[in-house]
Amino acid sequence: MRRYQIFYLIFFLTLAAILSFALFTDVAPLVSCDRVISTTSLKEKYYASPIELVVQPWRGQHNVYGTFLIPTGYKNDGFFTLTLPGNKTYCGQLLNVGGFVIPGLYPQPKNRIIRGYLNTRIAIWLIFQGHINDLKQPENWKLGYFESKKIKKYR
Repeated sequence: MRRYQIFYLIFFLTLAAILSFALFTDVAPLVSCDRVISTTSLKEKYYASPIELVVQPWRGQHNVYGTFLIPTGYKNDGFFTLTLPGNKTYCGQLLNVGGFVIPGLYPQPKNRIIRGYLNTRIAIWLIFQGHINDLKQPENWKLGYFESKKIKKYR
């Protein structure tokens, strides 16, 4: 009986060590910020800050996001940036949520709703570093967008 208790103790300590290492290492984000150069080299670019921020990574995945409004007919970079003091920049992926009902958010028909998600692992790491107030500041979150060119086909 004693041998099984030691086995379970070693097993759970190893499992806890692996999970801790995977959670708290500074792993590269899933979305790269390198695409910013290629998207809008010749177009005028605008930036939007989120109208709603949710920073609750302890509630699980997809609970650190900003909700952005951009005009219809404009394209975005495909990612948003989170810039913290010290010029440390993180990027997150976007999801077009125009077809979903978001309580308390009633955009005009000429605007599109886009939600930008920050990786939960990165958010927890930033909170442990003391940046929770920086995460809650809308001016630190930026979504770049530009006017899309519509090509008219003539017959």
